[in-house]
Amino acid sequence: MADIRNIYKVKEEISSHPMDSNESIESFRLTYLSRKGIITELLAGIGKAPPEERARLGKEFNELKKLAKARYEEAKSAISSEKASRVTATDDPTLPPPPLPTGSSHPLSQTLEEIKNIFYRLGFTIADGPELEDDFHNFTALNFPPEHPARDMQDTFFIRKDELDPSLDLVLRTHTSPVQIRLMKEQKPPVRAIMPGRVYRNESITAKSYCLFHQVEGLYVDTNVSLADLKHTLITFAGHLFGKDLKYRIRPSFFPFTEPSLEMDIWWETNNRPGQWMEILGAGMVHPNVLKAVDVDPETWTGFAFGMGVERITMSRYEIDDIRLLYDNDIRFLHQFP
Repeated sequence: MADIRNIYKVKEEISSHPMDSNESIESFRLTYLSRKGIITELLAGIGKAPPEERARLGKEFNELKKLAKARYEEAKSAISSEKASRVTATDDPTLPPPPLPTGSSHPLSQTLEEIKNIFYRLGFTIADGPELEDDFHNFTALNFPPEHPARDMQDTFFIRKDELDPSLDLVLRTHTSPVQIRLMKEQKPPVRAIMPGRVYRNESITAKSYCLFHQVEGLYVDTNVSLADLKHTLITFAGHLFGKDLKYRIRPSFFPFTEPSLEMDIWWETNNRPGQWMEILGAGMVHPNVLKAVDVDPETWTGFAFGMGVERITMSRYEIDDIRLLYDNDIRFLHQFP
């Protein structure tokens, strides 16, 4: 219960409380002016005092509260004025400003931009599409059979899985090839475009694999497009990206959406590791079933497609041995790529 002696005692404490720093000012506020402070406790006690004493206690309490608020505001103002009055070398407005840290493009962005610029010069445009795809665009139209392993949940991130009607499935796209399907449905041949973007695979995260990565796929459909056109395009691209003295090889492969299919390897060696063949892309002539799926007559039109992983190329160019470094956002790592 509040009484006049308690109020006088608190008034003396408020008058003598040190207020010479931000810390001491905050301590004063918490001790006296906060919701659980001493002044709040005194106010609650006034209601329990005898009725004849409440008026006097209320008057003294109001004066106490005014005193506490006045001391608090004066101390805050004094600290602010003192800080503003300090003059140091760094406050001298005549001195030049300190240099700001300069940013840089991520190594993935640098590689991707270089790849896109090369294909610009080869006459390709850029196409884009959604990262959330349906079964038709991600699998069926690309000639994936129903039992293909890529349709399994251990390989693909399914957003919606319908066991009775797979056409209703929704997935995070596993490649940027669905953009080729969308482009050919919207634009009749001739078509010449690349499709850069993020793709997702249900894989364990290790030094060599990640659950998402970047691809650049390309599509060229026209009359009389041949395998020789594809090889010439790939060799020209690799020469621009890796240098004219590049050693390469092209070998047979298999993909559901191309026939015939091939892969391209380059001979890669650095000061830190012996030379070895490294796959950089897969490609092939567009399968007739893919053209039929988008109502393009394979008897009239032919074409080629290719796809490459941007991470693999980036890691080889910059001698990065752990793919996770590309996604850690560690500023120490990023500073190495001005």
